[in-house]
Amino acid sequence: MKFTEQNINKMFGCEAAEDEKADRLKEYYFKSDVYKKIHNDMPLRIMVGHKGIGKSATFKVSFLENKEKSNVVVWIKPDDIMGISQADDNFLQQINTWKKGLSEIIVKKILENLEIDFDDASVKKVAGVSGRIIAKLSELFREKIDNQVSIDSASQIIINKFLRNNIVYVYIDDLDRGWNGSQNGIQRISTLLNAARDLTSNNEGLCIRISLRSDVYFLVRTSDESTDKIEGNVIWYNWTQHELLVMLAKRLKTFKHERVDERKLIKQPQFEIAKCYDGIIESTFHGRGMWSNVPTYKVLASMIRRRPRDLVKICSMAARTAYEREHETIFTDDFLDNFDLYSQERIQDTINEYRSELPDIQKLIMGMKPSNRERKTKDEFIYSSDELIKKINIIIGNAPLKFSNGVIATPEELAAFLYKINFIVARKKRQDNSQIIDRKYFEDNKYLSNSFVDFGYQWEVHPAFRWALYPDGGDFLFNTLYIDGDV
Repeated sequence: MKFTEQNINKMFGCEAAEDEKADRLKEYYFKSDVYKKIHNDMPLRIMVGHKGIGKSATFKVSFLENKEKSNVVVWIKPDDIMGISQADDNFLQQINTWKKGLSEIIVKKILENLEIDFDDASVKKVAGVSGRIIAKLSELFREKIDNQVSIDSASQIIINKFLRNNIVYVYIDDLDRGWNGSQNGIQRISTLLNAARDLTSNNEGLCIRISLRSDVYFLVRTSDESTDKIEGNVIWYNWTQHELLVMLAKRLKTFKHERVDERKLIKQPQFEIAKCYDGIIESTFHGRGMWSNVPTYKVLASMIRRRPRDLVKICSMAARTAYEREHETIFTDDFLDNFDLYSQERIQDTINEYRSELPDIQKLIMGMKPSNRERKTKDEFIYSSDELIKKINIIIGNAPLKFSNGVIATPEELAAFLYKINFIVARKKRQDNSQIIDRKYFEDNKYLSNSFVDFGYQWEVHPAFRWALYPDGGDFLFNTLYIDGDV
């Protein structure tokens, strides 16, 4: 194996789905249960998840599948809706502005995609009554057919199918680009969600899908009481460690041109799934301490935050190092020599992602570095609930941190915030006294952090961040860092 840039890209995929070639994305994409909740005929679906969790990839695959089935599909980017001005509108006016603007964009894009000549008057005629978009499109298409307007064969197939099922699929992705958490930004997203709900309620057959980062949705949800009406349409996107290992296996097997049966693969134990990595990733991790002679797949599972992008990132970084060393397999040292940089980048990603919610997030995260006293203890990155609150009190000192809405954050709220962003996770040792622990993320049980009641769990800084917080940790990190068990 030669780990050239081309091969690395083909093996592990692009970090951003929008940069991936459509054929390769469809070939290696693993359809989790979340995909089935999005790829259907339900009117409104709002997919919420962390950055790098695969929202755009899910939308893109769903979009491509609907397109291949000759359905009417529309992809809306932030650039498409920039012209919908709302600065001077009140809340209800903003919703109406969104409905009018989205209706026109949807109709215009449909006509463009079908290569049907149109003018602004035609668009406004179809989109003018937001509650009759589907009906008006049907009238327009029948009018074109009756007048024997020239339409190419591919477009004719799509039109004929639309006239039978009257369904339009709309995907609105990447809305958080340039997000700064301002009150205006919050209201803009909130009114968009309300408008989408109105449009799908009033137009049977109009299916709108919207993706939002979890921090964006949290601010919108907690700032606008009207969003409780769309709560039932929200799909939370999360992965299990098992699904991520299957995801990687499918990418590597398809790269090697091997057949993949997802249904069989997902049912296999993890040590069997890891055999799909043979020839590309060394099966045993020859690290130190608790990471000595353990399965490499468990190390990977421990170092990622249940996000596909983390897995792609760490494998790609190690593959580039393997290429420099002329390795034909990614060895332990190829991973080890990238842990520090990988950790630094995860911290910067987290700061960038959640700064809009907590402007001084960097102070909070970097304050979690172990003190000199803590460095003398065995488990310096592990806290009881009381110890975690005490640590946060030391960080904020006499300068309390404020959320973006101006509210001063209590230590308990900051602890919950760290848990929500996956900086800390809940952890518990197994009863068999093994060197394996069970970790629970915010997505697993949102109530574990409620008022920090003692549920029998401790709290630990996620391994993905430790090398950056303790760059000279050396053997200490390996001697105190438990690996994840099979999930």
